[in-house]
Amino acid sequence: MGRPRAFDEAEVVASAAALFASRAYDGISVDDLVNHLGVHRNSLYQTFGSKRGLYLTALRWHLTEQVRPALQSGTLTEHLDFLLLAAVDRAPDDPEVATEITEILAEFDKAMSPAATASLLGEKLRARLPR
Repeated sequence: MGRPRAFDEAEVVASAAALFASRAYDGISVDDLVNHLGVHRNSLYQTFGSKRGLYLTALRWHLTEQVRPALQSGTLTEHLDFLLLAAVDRAPDDPEVATEITEILAEFDKAMSPAATASLLGEKLRARLPR
């Protein structure tokens, strides 16, 4: 019998989402995750299977818990960093990430319009550039 989990999975996923929102997937090592999240490497692998498994879990949590509610409340610009990094960094090479991003962008288009979605994402990308 394994030891009980010594961490709160929801907190770890939320913290991982924040970390993945700040840097590209390949810019974050498993050591970075272990140090930032305070979770042992073995626990991370047992719970999420891999760095990619944690990334997908964090992306789905981010879309469900932050992006969709923000879309409904009109505070979307505050929650786009992870989505944009996923769209540019991971979606071209990872079909599961591409599916998640495609679905959420379709929701944006339905809630706003394709032109408004494009404008919003373009503005957010520009805001991330150094001044």
